[in-house]
Amino acid sequence: MARSLVTGGAGFLGSHLCDRLLAEGHEVLCLDTLLTGRLENITPSMNHRRFTFIQHDVTKPIEIAGPLDYVLHFASPASPTDYGKYPIHTLKVGALGTYHALGLAKAKGATLLLASSSEVYGDPEVNPQPESYWGRVDPVGPRSVYDEAKRYAEAISMAYHHTHHLEVRIARIFNTYGPRMRLLDGRALPNFMAQALGGEPLTVYGDGSHTRSFCYVSDMVEGLYRLLTHQPHKPHKPNEPNQSNEPFIFNLGNPDEVTILQLAQEVIEMTGSRSEVVFQPLPQDDPRVRRPDIAKAKEQLGWQPRVSRPEGLKHTIAFFQGLLSSPQTQSTP
Repeated sequence: MARSLVTGGAGFLGSHLCDRLLAEGHEVLCLDTLLTGRLENITPSMNHRRFTFIQHDVTKPIEIAGPLDYVLHFASPASPTDYGKYPIHTLKVGALGTYHALGLAKAKGATLLLASSSEVYGDPEVNPQPESYWGRVDPVGPRSVYDEAKRYAEAISMAYHHTHHLEVRIARIFNTYGPRMRLLDGRALPNFMAQALGGEPLTVYGDGSHTRSFCYVSDMVEGLYRLLTHQPHKPHKPNEPNQSNEPFIFNLGNPDEVTILQLAQEVIEMTGSRSEVVFQPLPQDDPRVRRPDIAKAKEQLGWQPRVSRPEGLKHTIAFFQGLLSSPQTQSTP
């Protein structure tokens, strides 16, 4: 039985990963400070005999008794609202949190999967973005606390790989959506859902021509699991690091690119809302385009998204409808 630790395991994506690992027969240790994660996300797993919840902040040393096969580092504020509210903590999670996760993986001889982000590409000058693209990031702009936290996390992870021969996999995750997103998450899709279902105008920033690529959560979890368990080419000599010229870094996302204005119109149509679209100034450093090049994931992991945007939106709308009709809507993180 594999034993896995998921930091940020009570978050949107982390909780879905916990579910998948349990389904695959893993013993799962879910670690979360509950700053932005929610206990509701893991309530169905709480009584599972192979599931343990640990409330802990990854910016402090992580101590886990017994063996570990995998460490999945998914802890971090992830939306502009969250990392705008917690800028220093976001940087500490990317730096200290990743350092502690790597140290734990090294001590246990475990494989580490790092949840990086498409934000490492910043406001890109190439579209779609391949893993070989170095990015275009303002190091002191309003988004820099998240962008640079992820870029640093990648750098220290690769340093551990080259120095300590630690098995490291890095997932550059593009926009992901689905059930368990927070109502006031601050990102475009939850905002549109809440506004359309509440009969309020949908707020589009800029003229709506900037693009994103949205991947449904089940597709993302499949890609992450394949990346976690994939066996790269092994060196011939024991304890010799993998000297491949290409780091074990993969874009994971749906290359089906859509403008933000088109997405708003799709949400209005699919919810049957009478809401209108209103325009606000585009925030500083907001990326103009975002689309993953997933050729590497297709070739090496045999993975590509399967859920269409209309199908994924249908499931997500149903989730938000249930959320808004519940006695206590999730109005806070």
